[in-house]
Amino acid sequence: MKKIIPIEEGDYYLTPEGYRCFTEKYHLKRGYCCESGCRHCPYGYNKKTNSINK
Repeated sequence: MKKIIPIEEGDYYLTPEGYRCFTEKYHLKRGYCCESGCRHCPYGYNKKTNSINK
């Protein structure tokens, strides 16, 4: 079971389209890669190759 991380100031921003985009800070706080191809993934996940590059 995945633990719930409370969202704090600086964990995300709103894109021009109105979507939440999580920052690298949030991903590091969460502690794992969700393999969704996130824009600010600090783990180096590449959705095209389905691999972590770091």
